[in-house]
Amino acid sequence: MLRLFVCVPLLLAPLALRADEAKPAATPKSGVSMDEIRQFTAVFDLVKQAYVDPVDDTTMMRNAIRGMLSGLDPHSEYLDQTGVQALNEDTSGSYDGLGIEVVTLNGALRVVAPIDDTPAARAGIKPGDVILRIDGTAITSENANQAVDLLRGKAGSKVTLSILHEGASVPEDYTLTREVIRVASVRVRELEPGYVYIRVAQFQEDTGNELRSKLGKLLAKEHPLRGAVLDLRSNPGGLLTSAVEISDDFLDSGVIVTTRGRLKQADLSFSATPGDLLDGAPLVVLTDNGTASAAEIVTGALKDNHRALVMGRRTFGKGSVQTVLPLDDTHAVKLTTARYYTPDGTSIQAAGITPDIELADLKLSARETPPSVIRGERDLPNHLKGAREGEKNDDRDGASDGLLDDYALNEALIVLKGMALRNARTPTPAKASAAPHG
Repeated sequence: MLRLFVCVPLLLAPLALRADEAKPAATPKSGVSMDEIRQFTAVFDLVKQAYVDPVDDTTMMRNAIRGMLSGLDPHSEYLDQTGVQALNEDTSGSYDGLGIEVVTLNGALRVVAPIDDTPAARAGIKPGDVILRIDGTAITSENANQAVDLLRGKAGSKVTLSILHEGASVPEDYTLTREVIRVASVRVRELEPGYVYIRVAQFQEDTGNELRSKLGKLLAKEHPLRGAVLDLRSNPGGLLTSAVEISDDFLDSGVIVTTRGRLKQADLSFSATPGDLLDGAPLVVLTDNGTASAAEIVTGALKDNHRALVMGRRTFGKGSVQTVLPLDDTHAVKLTTARYYTPDGTSIQAAGITPDIELADLKLSARETPPSVIRGERDLPNHLKGAREGEKNDDRDGASDGLLDDYALNEALIVLKGMALRNARTPTPAKASAAPHG
């Protein structure tokens, strides 16, 4: 069975294709000369004879395969038994490690995003950070792909990472304890009466069902829905099928995503079906530079179909599709075979998606100085008591629970309230037109 993926490394999105359908069309012979073949075998023999340490033939051939694939793009790679196992663990959402998604880029190990509530996220590792060393071993172009395996290990074991933060000149060391990472891909809560917060951390096998279940329970409450924020910040991607499901949950119609490649079976198109979980209520999508791959598919689908307003920072820009081709029961090759396109026909590869409203990477904090002594009538001495004076007023008494230090979410809620107000004021079209006035 072959599988198509749209993801960052270790977060793969299967789409079934029959093996007998997946053979590429015949292409002209590459014209590899005998001289080139002789050069390869000569280098092979030289390494065997003269390298400082003995290297067995199997290791050399696997390294040759890895080198051939790593020279194509950051997402094509050779998967040994450990890599195949990691693939299966990540799609199920449970594995031993740090909860950090990475990509090899120009010989460096760059953080795409830490996963919510994991050792990496709690330590303060952020999208765009570069891992320079793992337990003292420097990351180089030669070992970057293999270094990914060093991030994983038995739960309870420790690992020290040397991290260079984006914009910093001096790295910092972090000693983290590996855990069993069980990623809850969806969290839903009410920000204020009628305003819902939906956090999707990554796209796993059951993300669609999880969203519909949790959102359904919240919408069953008394408050009528006025709007929702879909938070895709630091979402490194995942399953293509789940990204299509989530997009469809908020759309009544329209194209979600298309893919195009050299394989005929890689030319695919997904469209929405009737039924919007929010019933047309305003929707704001939050993004940042850790919003990648499948998360960008959802962002692009909702933006291009004019279903949501996108706020935050430009997304990661991974617009490619990978196919996993099994070599045997325990080894496979993950090969980039297509690009994907948003409903408007745009490839976001290396460009990302620019938000409708761009926000700086800021953080809110409590005042360091006391507020003005007089903020209103109730602050005047001996004022007449009001009937509703004891009620909580979010505008006066502080931001909603959990919003205080989240600048982007605060801004999204403000915009969402404006969108909801505009919707409420939009008159419903008359069913029958009246006679014109003379």
